[in-house]
Amino acid sequence: MTQLLLLVVALLVLGHVPPGRSEFKRCWKGQGACRPYCTRHEAYMQLCPDASLCCLAYGLKVAKIENV
Repeated sequence: MTQLLLLVVALLVLGHVPPGRSEFKRCWKGQGACRPYCTRHEAYMQLCPDASLCCLAYGLKVAKIENV
């Protein structure tokens, strides 16, 4: 009975934890994240529509954007 109660409590707690990185909007073709500030492992690329920064990890290669 205690194992069942422990399982129910664990499932309830896990149900309230948001999945990783879902709280940030995506930018730069899905490779970046819109945030109020970038971490030290990210570079600022452009502004997002809500005036936050589009942060891109240093390890990602940035493709050149062609002006049309």
